[in-house]
Amino acid sequence: MSIWWSLHLRREAASVPLARRLLLGTMETAGVDPEVSYDLAVALGEACANAVEHGGVGGAPSGYRVTAYVDGEKCRIEVTDSGPGFARTRETRPARPDAEHGRGLCLIRELADHVHIGPEPGRRGTVVSFDKILKWRDGSPLPAV
Repeated sequence: MSIWWSLHLRREAASVPLARRLLLGTMETAGVDPEVSYDLAVALGEACANAVEHGGVGGAPSGYRVTAYVDGEKCRIEVTDSGPGFARTRETRPARPDAEHGRGLCLIRELADHVHIGPEPGRRGTVVSFDKILKWRDGSPLPAV
């Protein structure tokens, strides 16, 4: 069995904990190990916070999309915004955090097994995509097959 969900959220700070709670609920229901669930939720929170802060065009209100896939032994999360995107050099090199900026992407890279940050194909915006291999609690309803 696999689980898939997608949300379209407003670029508002209140949307970040909503996305995290939905992910944590999904992971708990599926029987994912709590430490893995927590890592994914923190990474998702960072990606959503970036979309809220940087993911719009000018001052226009816009939204962003969060999609989560749990399939077999892996979870993939994608956060897609409609902002100006990153310069090519920023996509391929790790961010250099300073006191105010760049820590979120570094944290996502530390918590996930695979991270891709790039432009939204054929559109304006950025996609932050990350995967994590899942560990299951004993007696989980969705153990990896």
